[in-house]
Amino acid sequence: MLAGAAFAQPPQFGGNQPDFVRQGQQLLREGKPDQALSLYETALKANPDSLPAHNAAGTLLDLVGKGDEARKHFQKAIDLAPNAAAKANAQRAMAMSWAFSGNCKETVEYEQMVMQYYAGTKDFYQQGEMADEAARVCIDNGDFDTAYQWYRTGHDLGLKQPDIPSDRKSLWEFRWEHAQARVAARKGDLTGAEKHVKAAKAILDNDPEMARQQAVFYPYLTGYVALYRGDYEIALEQLQNANQNDPFIQCLIGDAYEKLGQKDKAAEYYKKAASATAHNPPAAFAVPYARKKLAK
Repeated sequence: MLAGAAFAQPPQFGGNQPDFVRQGQQLLREGKPDQALSLYETALKANPDSLPAHNAAGTLLDLVGKGDEARKHFQKAIDLAPNAAAKANAQRAMAMSWAFSGNCKETVEYEQMVMQYYAGTKDFYQQGEMADEAARVCIDNGDFDTAYQWYRTGHDLGLKQPDIPSDRKSLWEFRWEHAQARVAARKGDLTGAEKHVKAAKAILDNDPEMARQQAVFYPYLTGYVALYRGDYEIALEQLQNANQNDPFIQCLIGDAYEKLGQKDKAAEYYKKAASATAHNPPAAFAVPYARKKLAK
C-alpha cells in the first residue's frame, strides 16, 4: 500500500517558462507525450544548452517511466546551471527523478544538496520543506526509519526560523504528528498511530488560522490510518473528504475500493492517478503505482 503527505507546493526557482514548454505541458495533459517530447527534442537541437528544455524533457521522461534517460537531462541542467538557485532547482528535479524510480537513498542525497542551498540563504522553512519532501519519498517506498529521521529533521529545522509566527510553529507541529502517525501505521503500531492522530487534531483545534490551510490533510490522515487498520469503509469515507485532485489520494481511494471488492471504482481512481503530470512526491509514487495496478 501507500504512505505519504504533502502540505505545500515545493519551491520553484526561475521565471516564466518558454512557449515550447507550455505547449509541451498542454500536449502532455492531452495524453500526447510523444508529441511533447518531439517538441522538446526540437528545442534542444536548436539550443543544446537550454535549461528549460532539459528540465521539461526530463520531467516528461520520468512521467512515462524512462528515469535513466530523464536523469541525463537533469544532470545536464545541473552542469549548465548559471547560478546557485538554478542549480538547486535542477538538483531538486533530480531528486524527484529518483523518487519516480522509487529510490529513497538517491532522493535524499539530492534533497540534501537543495537543503545546502537554503542553508546558505538562511531559509529554515525551505530547509524543512526539503527534508519533509525527502521523508515523503522514503515512506512511500517503505524505508520507514529513514522517513522518520528526515521528518524529524524537517520539523526541527522549520522551528529554527527566527521570530517564527505562532501559526507557522503550529504547522510544523501538525506536520510532525501527521508524519509520526503515518510511520506508526506503516509499522503496524496502530495504537501509536491513533495517539498521533489525536495530537494532530488537537493542534488543528487550537490554531484556527493554521487549520484553515491544513484541515484538508486531517481526513487524509484518518483515512490513511483506517486503511492500514483494515477499516476500508471508514477509510473511503474519510479520504473522500481529502483533496480529490491529489493523485496520491486518488490511489488511496482506489486501494480502499479494491479492498471492498469494487474493482471498477478502484480502476476509475487509478486511471485518474496515472494521468498526473506533476513532477513532485505525490505523482512520483502515484503514477507508477497506479499504472501497475491498471496493468494487472
